[in-house]
Amino acid sequence: MAGDNSTSDTHALGPQLSVADIVIITVYFALNLVVGVWSSCRASRNTVRGYFLAGRDMTWWPIGASLFASSEGSGLFIGLAGSGAAGGLAVAGFEWNATYVLLALAWVFVPIYVSSEIVTMPEYIQKRFGGQRIRMYLSVLSLLLSVFTKISIDLYAGALFVHICLGWNFYLSTILMLIITALYTIAGGLAAVIYTDALQTLIMVVGAVILTVKAFNQIGGYEQLAAAYARAIPSRTVPNTSCHLPRADAMHMFRDPYTGDLPWTGMTFGLTIMATWYWCTDQVIVQRSLSARDLNHAKAGSVLASYLKMLPMGLMVMPGMISRALFPGLRGLMVAVMMAALMSSLTSIFNSSSTLFTMDIWRRLRPRAGEWELLLVGRLVIVVLIGVSVAWIPVLQGSNSGQLFIYMQSVTSSLAPPVTAVFILGIFWQRANEQGAFWGLMAGLAVGATRLVLEFLHPALPCGHADTRPAILSGFHYLHFAVALFTLSGAVVVVGSLLTPAPQRTQIQNLTWWTLAQDLPPGAKTGDVQAAQKHAFWARVCGFNAILLMCVNIFFYAYFA
Repeated sequence: MAGDNSTSDTHALGPQLSVADIVIITVYFALNLVVGVWSSCRASRNTVRGYFLAGRDMTWWPIGASLFASSEGSGLFIGLAGSGAAGGLAVAGFEWNATYVLLALAWVFVPIYVSSEIVTMPEYIQKRFGGQRIRMYLSVLSLLLSVFTKISIDLYAGALFVHICLGWNFYLSTILMLIITALYTIAGGLAAVIYTDALQTLIMVVGAVILTVKAFNQIGGYEQLAAAYARAIPSRTVPNTSCHLPRADAMHMFRDPYTGDLPWTGMTFGLTIMATWYWCTDQVIVQRSLSARDLNHAKAGSVLASYLKMLPMGLMVMPGMISRALFPGLRGLMVAVMMAALMSSLTSIFNSSSTLFTMDIWRRLRPRAGEWELLLVGRLVIVVLIGVSVAWIPVLQGSNSGQLFIYMQSVTSSLAPPVTAVFILGIFWQRANEQGAFWGLMAGLAVGATRLVLEFLHPALPCGHADTRPAILSGFHYLHFAVALFTLSGAVVVVGSLLTPAPQRTQIQNLTWWTLAQDLPPGAKTGDVQAAQKHAFWARVCGFNAILLMCVNIFFYAYFA
């Protein structure tokens, strides 16, 4: 397998593609370019609001598709199928948990963000607490996490997949995808990214449905899944251990809190904390909701994304349990699906990172910068990110792909909970102030970074070996650690805030849940009764679908519990 990862085999021939495979891949690239060029031409690219927030005029369906596509990068696409093959259904909890935090994003967080008239998440924190140090810290942290976790995982998984399937050189595969994604991301801004994400979502869902139907036909239907998975015993196992054998709880979502690989306590509480950071405070995701035409479109977009997030159990996890191999004749389609997953997440990360650097860091360095300068810097940042991504490839190739997924989860559980604590307390507790928030973040960073360093110094041993790592690693699941870190950071924020002066009332106006001004619906201000009634009707539709969605989610959790 090491040979597969090498970039020295520049002229290595991959598997022969059929005519159908070539047609599918060609049509995929052509559609991408057409949608990218079309959306770039119609986007308002010459203003900061137009380039970074799509003019705040985006409708619900591309927002929902983009929320889904941005989260389903090639790393997660491969990771869900691979984790399903290794451990069964429970990994789908990472997707289903998103239902509740996506609804919280639209009904709780977005109204406050819109009311505060911000472009980036660190900008909201600065308005809420005052001062510059927290805003700068969060901006730098977000940029580092984007480069060293999100881009790393997606580039490695996507380029390696294409390299193995098509035999293309690893560097060539990576650079080609980076160039294509950069073209419309630099040219069209957020609007181009969102519309191409909608295309990628369609391709991912259609491709995954075809693969799923093919996979279930191979084993004789869903009823045979548990039996087929239980029989999938590898030819080489570790004697006197359960290593590499199918898990007895493979068909269960809720697993033992002490011995389970994904304990139900961690998947319920720890994952919710990490998911709140990702879906409600991360620039990549929130930027899409901020581009909505109004709150109804933001809510409908979140509902659509939540429905789509219910699909990976059947379209990614279960096919991963059935087989790890590509089926003959589907290679071209699967390459298109993987490219769609990779390109949708990369464009989202590039655009949001560009927004963060331009609006939070560059404007701090040059307060008098005009719109033309900010737009130029935003586009140049994407070029720099591409260069950093290419330079990072040798590091990725020297790593084991399985360790990369563990690395990403470890980094998130060690660094995200303090940010979640600060945002939640900032929104729901008026007494929280800058001093408490800052020292809460610093305390969380110190503890989280300590565990992160320990994990790199004491990596997990292969199955069958005695676990000699420190107790904080061997006996403290990373999802449980996220709960402890969130609690610690929140406690420091509370104590620090109570020991220092409270913020002024004017400082928190329209910036917390309790001081949020109620906006009148469209038409109410002008006396347009029909517009007001239409807005109220769609608000009820969104509310009904949110309740229906939670009922569906609870049913599936109970069915597979």
